[in-house]
Amino acid sequence: MGCDAVLAPTLTPRLVARFGNARVILGGFVLAVVSYALFLPVGPDWSYAAMFPTLLLTGIAFALAYGPLTIAGTEGVAEEEQGLASGLLTTATQFGSAVGIAAVTAAYGLAGGGLDGFRTALVVPVAMVALGAVITATGVRGGRRTEVPEGATEVTV
Repeated sequence: MGCDAVLAPTLTPRLVARFGNARVILGGFVLAVVSYALFLPVGPDWSYAAMFPTLLLTGIAFALAYGPLTIAGTEGVAEEEQGLASGLLTTATQFGSAVGIAAVTAAYGLAGGGLDGFRTALVVPVAMVALGAVITATGVRGGRRTEVPEGATEVTV
């Protein structure tokens, strides 16, 4: 999943410049749905090699989603308010993560634990990211593109 650290600052800004934030975010969410869904049949006998393709897809999905979400969350904010916007974005991300982890834990517990509980719990992130994809898809309108400064090589996440 470390490919996110390489792709986010190199590939993501180019994709945002070409396709816009919303379309790149949607691509990331759709790829995340696929990667999480591919992990649903996980079993105790799965080797790392069996999990690697799914982990790679998940890392690419993160690279496609988080950078443009940060751009969208701070775009149009006055320079003197960028710190506030960034703090609110980080807080919202952390809060969402906490809610997601709590939902996964609850699903695991309600399903009785064990491998069946684990598989049930994996449905939660699939559903959450699918919901994010639907929300993003219904918000995509027209070809609005974000300006990425010439020579930009980094997206701050």
